Amino acid sequence: MMFPQRFAPMLFSLILSGLMSLLVSGIATFRAVGFADGVTGLWASAWLTAWLFAFPAVMLVAPLAQRAVRSLVARSEEGNAGTTAG
Repeated sequence: MMFPQRFAPMLFSLILSGLMSLLVSGIATFRAVGFADGVTGLWASAWLTAWLFAFPAVMLVAPLAQRAVRSLVARSEEGNAGTTAG
C-alpha cells in the first residue's frame, strides 16, 4: 500500500517513534525485571505507553531537529554537490 506524499512526515514520525520506543522500553524493562516470567507482556505494555507519548513528541520535535540540522550542515555550492575538497 502506498500513501500520498503529504503523509510522509506523519509516517516518518509513526515509524521512528514506534521503533525507538520499542527499543528503549525493551532495555528499560529488561534492566528492571530481567528475564522474569511475563517480561514480554510487561515490555509490550511499557512499549504501548511509551509510543503513546513518543509519537506526538516526534511530530512536534522533528521539524525543530530538521531546522537545527540544516543550520549545522554546510550548504553545497551549485555544481559541487557530492564532491569533497582536496
